[in-house]
Amino acid sequence: MTTEPTYIVITPVRDEAPHIQETLDSLANQTRLPIEWIIVNDGSRDGTDAIVDRFALEHPWVRVVHRADRGFRANGGGVMDAFHAGLECVRTARWDFLVKLDGDLSFAPDYFASCLERFATDPELGIGGGTVYANSHGTPRIDSVGDPQFHVRGATKIYRRACWEQIAPLAKAPGWDTLDEVKANYFGWRTSTFPDLKILQNKPTGGADGPWSNALKNGKANYLTGYSPLFMLAKCAKRLLRKPYLIEASGLASGFLSGYLKRMPRAADAKTIRYLRQQQLRRLLMRPSIYG
Repeated sequence: MTTEPTYIVITPVRDEAPHIQETLDSLANQTRLPIEWIIVNDGSRDGTDAIVDRFALEHPWVRVVHRADRGFRANGGGVMDAFHAGLECVRTARWDFLVKLDGDLSFAPDYFASCLERFATDPELGIGGGTVYANSHGTPRIDSVGDPQFHVRGATKIYRRACWEQIAPLAKAPGWDTLDEVKANYFGWRTSTFPDLKILQNKPTGGADGPWSNALKNGKANYLTGYSPLFMLAKCAKRLLRKPYLIEASGLASGFLSGYLKRMPRAADAKTIRYLRQQQLRRLLMRPSIYG
């Protein structure tokens, strides 16, 4: 007799009171529930803590971890600190999939059942997740960034255990959600977004930062990840055609160059960076690569 694969969920949250209830309800209504859900309240000051505490009292498979307020939002590194704090609190020894899920999402009751079916039909799939949509004047529009054949949004990452054990731990720095995929591909796994599985992000990407700051943050993340300067140049040139014009391209370039000027240490090891740059060169030469 075969048993269905199990999954655990870790959700770092900070000041998500306007949207967290939608995420709580979405997961509680899943046709296949997780065996454990760790919600890490990362120093919220807007009442998020009380909302998740009430929810946990009603659901025995949910536990809340409270962390002290550090006094500021630490992009990239902060969410990974909170994620790893949640991972340390997992009590279930036997699980098949690990999910990193944001606290501002809503999704259909069969979302996780459908995701797990995709993993079941593709044994080489190491990381997957749905397509992120955002509300645009009341109308959902695709908000996912990056190549869906390679990139899975950090808001909804599902890791197969065998893959996770090869790539862990995740980097505690901006760019962690690219490095995990690079490492997975290096070890022979596929990473992919599921185009027909919708997950709605109720807060705009980078909404807490603004367009310029968000682009600056992403450029810095690209540097920390180890992007090739040539590939980054091509990326910035492509962004010149995206609204708001010049803002994203100049922000990306400034963030990337700041890494060199400040001599920031990379978040990846030399082997991973070398592999990533080889794949980026193949992409520029229009040869098969991890980007498709």
